[in-house]
This record gives sequence, structure tokens and C-alpha cells, in this order.
Amino acid sequence: MQMARRQSTIPASLMPVAEADALICENMPVYPQISCSLDAVSGTVLREDIFAERDEPPFDRVMMDGIAIRYSDWLRGDRTFRICGEQPAGRPGEVLDAESGCFEVMTGAVLPTGADCVIPLEQIDIVDDSATLKAEPKRGQFIHQRASDRRAGDELLSAGTVIGGPEMIILASAGKGTVAVTRRPSFSVISTGDELVDVDQPIESHQIRRSNDRGLDATLKRHGLEDVRRDHLRDDPDLLSERIAQHLKDTDVLILSGGVSMGRCDHIPQILQELGVEVVFHKIAQKPGKPMWFGVSRDGKPVFALPGNPVSSLVCLVRYVIPAVCDAMQARSTEFETVRLSETVRFRPSLTYFVPVRIRNNDGVVEALPRPPQNSGDFAALAGTDGIIELPEGRNEYPRGFSARLYRW
Repeated sequence: MQMARRQSTIPASLMPVAEADALICENMPVYPQISCSLDAVSGTVLREDIFAERDEPPFDRVMMDGIAIRYSDWLRGDRTFRICGEQPAGRPGEVLDAESGCFEVMTGAVLPTGADCVIPLEQIDIVDDSATLKAEPKRGQFIHQRASDRRAGDELLSAGTVIGGPEMIILASAGKGTVAVTRRPSFSVISTGDELVDVDQPIESHQIRRSNDRGLDATLKRHGLEDVRRDHLRDDPDLLSERIAQHLKDTDVLILSGGVSMGRCDHIPQILQELGVEVVFHKIAQKPGKPMWFGVSRDGKPVFALPGNPVSSLVCLVRYVIPAVCDAMQARSTEFETVRLSETVRFRPSLTYFVPVRIRNNDGVVEALPRPPQNSGDFAALAGTDGIIELPEGRNEYPRGFSARLYRW
């Protein structure tokens, strides 16, 4: 018996979320590879494989301050050892060849040749030039054996890795003073609207503070995308056309906020079309953020026109713009972060819903506490939240424990 297929509840005029996501990725450029000094690559995407310059560690390394002895001397019955010298870090290795002898050693030093056991300071008594053991040692203790981590030529990092603190340590240890990375794209973030007033300007009762461009700017930078310039444009078609054209020329990615819906003052789609930006889609079957517009300029630059309401704007940025840019930078794909709902939520089943959440650890289970705003203009509701979860269309109830994808601010 043939099973009936579930009919989509998405209106034909709206783009499904997964399809919009795929179309954005298909139309993104690949940002070029450049060579940078190690001092300038933090937060960038590695474009070469990195191999160990030499064995790691490159010598038998002392792991504790104390003395180094021959374990065979202890087995023979020696408990007091004559100090023959010292072996600090950064000095060529000494040779332990005296019977019942030892070297004072420091953490990070080369283990003296002939020694095979390190006794920490708290387990010895030193009187004059002799050290007496207070505990039973084990052969090889507190010695980081040469090549026990990696051998020369082993792969340490692969292309596509985002360079953070651990990666910087590895690159420096491999002697990589210059590194091949993806050039980070530049962004223009433009707020539009006659009603917007900047933070330090007098404000009238019919006006609102300009804030979206600052929120988008801060979120991009939090994700390592540092080259951002902000602008505000009034709802004047000639001004919009002139300034948007200049931003398209000057930067790699254009992000607009506002003027993208269906009102008489929503000029952005028409102006972008006149500037030769080809529309890929307009309107997504989601809430918030339904009016989002995406297109590509004549020279292949992506243009994201986001809704003007603050919640909608931030949702679209972290759900679509940042993942697409990271993909275009050749960042290696990783598994999406998922969390479980801490309580049941209900919505109409016709759209995909993005819900702000606060993350908590509940006995080892990462839970998302829904913090839905009253509407897409309720930006104050985002305080204390960690990001959004995606609740797919086609159902009206998402029970406690439901596994959802998380996108962090």
C-alpha cells in the first residue's frame, strides 16, 4: 500500500529554509589564499597542511624540578646520590657517568645522557652535595620521552582549520613564521531608514536609536570577521543608489538592514536590481526574518538584505551570513552544535521558527531554555541569551528534550 506523502504547509511564495541555505552557499565566492606573518593569522582559516619540523618533544624532557639518576643505581641499593652538577632548561645535555651520581634538573631541561629516572624535589632531602631519596621511584618517571607526541614529518594541522590559541602554539612550534591562510573578506554593514538616530544625537519621540549596524558589526567581529565598516542611509532612492554602489565597489560582502519588505519606502530590492545585483531569492519561510533578500553582484559579490527589526536581523546574520562566509573561506566543516529543549514550545506548523535561548548544563545534558521575544522588534529580550535554535516547519509542538540545532550569537 502506497503511503501518502506529507504535504508542505509552506506558501509557494516563500523559500524553504534548507533551500535558501543551499542557494546562498552555491552563490558564494571562494576567498583567495594569502601568505601572512604568524603574528597576523589569529582567527583566520589555514590553507596549508602543517607538518612537524622535528620530533616532539625533540629530546627526552625533564618534567619536574628535582634530580636525575640511573634507576639501576637505586635497584642496587643506593639511596643517597652525589650531585655532579646541574641541568637547567635551554642548555645542552650533560652526561651522567659517575656511580651513585645525579644531576639537579629543572622542568623543561634535556635529560642528562645516562639518566633514566627523575625524582621531584619534594621526594628528596639535599644536604651539602648529596641528595637522599624519601620515596620509591619508578624507572622512566617524570620524563617526557623524545617523539612520544609526534615524529618529524607527522601532520599536525590540516587545511581548513580555524587558527586559535592551540593552533598558534602548534604553528610556532613547527617553525612556521609565514602561513598560508584565507584572506578575510571585508564587510559593509548599512542601516537604512529616516527614523534612525545615532547613539550620541538628540532624539525625538517619533524616532528610534540606530542600533542594528552596531549589533551586526559586533557579531561579525565575535566570529573573527574583523574588517567591518558601518554606514547609515536615509530612505532616499538617489542617495541609496549612490552609496550602495560605492560600498559594492569597496568591500567584499554587503549587508543591509531595513528597506527590504513591501512598504512604499522599502526601496532596497529595486535599487539593488538597478545596480546589477541579481536576486537569488526574496523571502524565506521562517519566523522571524521572513523578508530576507539575497543576491549576487555582477562581479560575484554576495549581497544580504536583512529585515530591519533587530531580532530578525541578528537571526539572519548568524543563521545564513556567517556560516556562508566561513564556508567561502574554506573553513573545514564541523558538526553542528545541538541542544535539547528544556521545556515544550508550540508554534503554528507553517514555518521554521528561530527561538532565542539561554544554554545551561543540566547534569551533563546541554539544555536550551527558550527565551522568545514578544515580537521581532523586542531586542531587549535577547539580553542573556546565547543564540538561537532552529525548529523545523511541519509540526506545532516541540516537546521537552527535542534536539535542535544551535546557532550562537
